Amino acid sequence: MNVHLLAKAPSFTSLVTVALLVAMLLVGGALYDGFLSLQVLLNLLIDNAFLLVIAIGMGFVILSGGIDLSVGAVLALATMIAAWLLQVAHWPPLAVIAFVLLLGAGFGAGMGAIIHYFRLQPFIVTLAGMFLARGLCYLISIESITIDDPLFVAMSQTQMPFFGGFLSPGALIALGMLGLAIWLAHYSGFGRAVYAIGGNETSAAMMGLAVGRTKVLVYALSSFCAALAGVLFAFYMLSGYGLHAQGTELDAIAAVVIGGTLLTGGYGYVAGALSGVLVLGTIQTLIAFDGTLSSWWTRIVIGGLLFVFCVVQRVMAFGRK
Repeated sequence: MNVHLLAKAPSFTSLVTVALLVAMLLVGGALYDGFLSLQVLLNLLIDNAFLLVIAIGMGFVILSGGIDLSVGAVLALATMIAAWLLQVAHWPPLAVIAFVLLLGAGFGAGMGAIIHYFRLQPFIVTLAGMFLARGLCYLISIESITIDDPLFVAMSQTQMPFFGGFLSPGALIALGMLGLAIWLAHYSGFGRAVYAIGGNETSAAMMGLAVGRTKVLVYALSSFCAALAGVLFAFYMLSGYGLHAQGTELDAIAAVVIGGTLLTGGYGYVAGALSGVLVLGTIQTLIAFDGTLSSWWTRIVIGGLLFVFCVVQRVMAFGRK
């Protein structure tokens, strides 16, 4: 094994992502007036705060060698539960948020336990979790539930000054979550165990690492992030709906991979989730500024980028052997 290539693989793909982001911003600035204005750039964070939080959780899952297809459905379920508790049960908003986050973490921990103790593939277990969470949304209501709670409305409308522009509270929460995730990944025993399990689960077990506990915590963290993203999405949309965030799990996977994390697990940077999400957001903004292209071009471009990054990762994986 070429250790030098092994060490450089994630950093190379992360640098490529940053270079791609800069190039797209420069192209947008050259083609469209106002594209590089501070508020347009800050809007990338505001509009994609929920996706960044989901991508953070997905990053840990992929680093551990797994996958989580349930995150978009968990987000939608979180919005539905929050909306119902606020509008029908009249719970205090802080109690609603705490309950939704705990429920999300418990849902993920359950999937993680099933994956580890029953030796099932994460794809199948989280696919079942996706169907379960979507189905539970429609047990609550088949219609959208509007949220008019004062705290949620205030969080939706508040603009936090930021160097002449503004950020939403949701964007600041997402950035704070990113900082916490970076610390967890690179400066805690939990993070080191995640990397070890993703690199080689058998070796990690032989080293005495708590493989089962770490897996359960990884999926608990992913679903916690999805539930938190649901809270942020509820702030953003002021509604709960079973159709919210359809396909978001695929966007999160794309953001993590484009951000430099290897799909095979064990290599990558949690911080790459930010650059990956910003790349996706920049593509959407370029298409919006153009005004003549269908929104489906966003999916086409993202699909092409994801294909290219997967091929690059595969080539580099062969280079390490």
